[in-house]
Amino acid sequence: DTAQGDAQHFWRDQAKEIAWYQFPEKILSQDEDDLYRWFEGGQLNTCYLALDFHVENGRGEQTALIYDSPVTNTKKQYTYVQMRDEVAHLAGVLRDLGIAKGDRVIIYMPLVPEALFAMLACARLGAIHSVVFGGFAAHELAVRIDDATPKVILTASGGLEFDKIIPYKPIIDRAIVEATHKVESVVLLQRDFLEAELQEGRDYDWNKLLQQKTTPADCVAVAATDPLYILYTSGTTGKPKGIVRDNGGHAVAMKYSLPNVYDIHAGDVFWAASDVGWVVGHSYIVYAPLINGCTTVLYEGKPIKTPDAGAFWRMIEEYKIKVLFTAPTGIRAIKKEDSEGILKQNYDISSLKYLFLAGERCDVATWEWASELLKVPVIDHWWQTESGWPMVANMVGVEQLPIKAGSPTKPVPTFDIHILDAEGQQVKPNTEGAVALKLPLPPGCLPTLWNNTERFKEAYLSAFPGYYFSGDGGYIDEDGYVFITGRIDDVINVSGHRLSTADMEEIVASHPAVAECAVVGIANELKGQVPFGFVVLKSGIVIESQQLENELVAMVRDRIGAVACFKNALIVKRLPKTRSGKILRKIMRCIVDDVPFVTPSTIEDLTVLEEIRERVRE
Repeated sequence: DTAQGDAQHFWRDQAKEIAWYQFPEKILSQDEDDLYRWFEGGQLNTCYLALDFHVENGRGEQTALIYDSPVTNTKKQYTYVQMRDEVAHLAGVLRDLGIAKGDRVIIYMPLVPEALFAMLACARLGAIHSVVFGGFAAHELAVRIDDATPKVILTASGGLEFDKIIPYKPIIDRAIVEATHKVESVVLLQRDFLEAELQEGRDYDWNKLLQQKTTPADCVAVAATDPLYILYTSGTTGKPKGIVRDNGGHAVAMKYSLPNVYDIHAGDVFWAASDVGWVVGHSYIVYAPLINGCTTVLYEGKPIKTPDAGAFWRMIEEYKIKVLFTAPTGIRAIKKEDSEGILKQNYDISSLKYLFLAGERCDVATWEWASELLKVPVIDHWWQTESGWPMVANMVGVEQLPIKAGSPTKPVPTFDIHILDAEGQQVKPNTEGAVALKLPLPPGCLPTLWNNTERFKEAYLSAFPGYYFSGDGGYIDEDGYVFITGRIDDVINVSGHRLSTADMEEIVASHPAVAECAVVGIANELKGQVPFGFVVLKSGIVIESQQLENELVAMVRDRIGAVACFKNALIVKRLPKTRSGKILRKIMRCIVDDVPFVTPSTIEDLTVLEEIRERVRE
């Protein structure tokens, strides 16, 4: 296959751009499970590429990291030398706690520099980090502890949401009790605003460990195919999927993507306003900017209320940021608070060259508003936790193509994207279908799931043999522009967080008053989508609807976390179903969103739809 041959040739050239300890023997190969692997035989260390390499090559005194925290009124900067020393020291502490190559470490941290040091310290030792979004509920954390089986958890006493303190320690303690796998030690960073109790024999004070005499750790050589990290993402079944990222393919993809997709080069200041708990934070707060010798920005705050909707513009002026990458949610929040963009007039944002958006669909209204306000190209691009970096983008570092609002533009080189019908046949231009990628996926994409090759094959490779199925629907127009229309499965996108409505349904269904239920993602101006529950009560049960709603909201918050944004549960007589008993979730979503839909011929009872419509109107 020439495309495959070309891809190998292309990625061999890109692989030469990073400093290997040993250049790969094979560019593309297949393992014992018939899964594709990149750069077999290569030896490298990702932390070396991100820090030590730049110190050795004259960038030691350049700023590597800018930390700005309006919630704690803290600002700090670290050069490449300072950051390497911090990371080597922390890696030494972890090594002394028994962490070695291949061990797992869970990082449950707020957006503080120590979170980045923790990730890089793991990479330095060849240990595998798994960052869990700070504030995720104890049950969700316990599930991840049992799947990743970490020796150590790195955490902090708490995080700040605007002015609300979120204590992490009680969540960690509950998760450790619930998990079957026993974690050996917890290292906790005490924050000024909250002191956490430490458990004797298991818990350690982060700063006290750093004060002890520790030999800094050197970089450990790992194989290109060894895992760098595991990042969990919602699956349609209750158990999250542990996306594996390998060291070699990831480093090469990170080195390639930043200059070519984002037009960011060594010495430039790049800001991904995201969280390290997401893939965007892994790729574009930590790894890509540092591997490329840039200055990366870590912001512990929000687009609004910290202190106001001018926060992003202040950051751009203060640090001369060249590119900002955020989720459409962030821009919508600013637009809601300051629809005329008055606050922007207080700042000089002339350093800004592009605004990149991803994490959820960018609606045309948000794109137009941002374009008008900022007077720079607003670039939508599409990728997933699974891909690790953009699959479809307007590659401004190569050539900026004309923008079509609503489209992330064209596939990035060697992402071979096809739109398929239910039979796996390619459809005509402008016809909607399943978005699938012809194998092999490029370097940097997931090679498999953590300890679960069967589930990897079943979830991604079984729908269309020879292809990776993205789970999204979309179409490609006659100019080759890709349009993504949304998830085909029961996963919704709340402010860039992928959340399983199936998980929420399980929780709602466990309420003693509930006979059956459906949770659907409905359109929300600010967050893109939010969950909306429909509940059928058990016969003979009498409960006030507000009371039930309050109880269900509390249950979802307790099991999944506030991130779920579950706030509405509507009691209905029955749910619309097909004759085979499949709940028609998409139609319920259309009714709430008040958009037209085609009623399927397989519907069991048409009158249900009118009942639901009535209840929604009420």
